[in-house]
Amino acid sequence: QVQLVESGGGLVQPGGSLRLSCAASGSIFNILRLGWYRQTPGKERELVAAVTSSGRTSYGDSVKGRFTISRDNAKNTVHLQMNSLKREDTAVYYCNALQVGQQIDEYWGQGTQVTVSS
Repeated sequence: QVQLVESGGGLVQPGGSLRLSCAASGSIFNILRLGWYRQTPGKERELVAAVTSSGRTSYGDSVKGRFTISRDNAKNTVHLQMNSLKREDTAVYYCNALQVGQQIDEYWGQGTQVTVSS
């Protein structure tokens, strides 16, 4: 089992910045990918950004050029730097981990609220 704990959410004005962090603990071996998803009421959860164990990153189209994901393998943490925030970035952000064993297991954090509003 992998436990994921997010931090760093909150209220920010449009154009501002926020940094989310996610700390992984438990059986943290063979974690193939760490990432961030977000969800708003009535919509499906969508990929924001992800980073593999080899450092390959991927981003959702709506955040490219504004958000940056980084991973600290030594500390088993992943960060999401969010710049030039827009009202439409308002959502609950979830940390996600994919672990490779005999099968691929997926884990989720509890979520952290990000609100972009003036």
